[in-house]
Amino acid sequence: MAWSAAAVSRFAVTSPTTAPLCAGLGAASAVSVSFAGRRRFCPVAASYSTSATAVKEAVQTDKAPAALGPYSQAIKANNLVFVSGVLGLNPETGSFVSEDVEGQTEQVMKNMGEILKASGASYSSVVKTTIMLADLQDFKKVNEIYGKYFPAPAPARSTYQVAALPLNARIEIECIAAL
Repeated sequence: MAWSAAAVSRFAVTSPTTAPLCAGLGAASAVSVSFAGRRRFCPVAASYSTSATAVKEAVQTDKAPAALGPYSQAIKANNLVFVSGVLGLNPETGSFVSEDVEGQTEQVMKNMGEILKASGASYSSVVKTTIMLADLQDFKKVNEIYGKYFPAPAPARSTYQVAALPLNARIEIECIAAL
């Protein structure tokens, strides 16, 4: 029986006999696993840190719409910025700038840019985005606007059609950027 990488990783990180082998950021180790009397030697790549404290800082700017609930516009942690889902709302009025996906996409990108700037990042430091659309038929329209904001190489990206978005938005985008 083959073990999944996730199962082996959980064993390797939580096993008291192998934890010292995993210590240190980016260290690689191996674990010996017995199953049904057969012994397997499984390499495990680990990002195990012995530091108990992670730096976590909320990012907030008035130049982008406030969070709609108990979450931050973004969080800075360990040289990364995690930007929450951004809607096409006007930061001054809290209303959508437009009912159409093109207008909302343009405003989403502007709002995201302000949050990135407040965190010390920029569009060029974005490594991953996730786009959520109310209608996947808007994919081409969104791509035309989205592409104007990201220099090559463009970030990795996922795009999904979702059942609904907050405030009946047409689009929401979240991202991760490197500092």
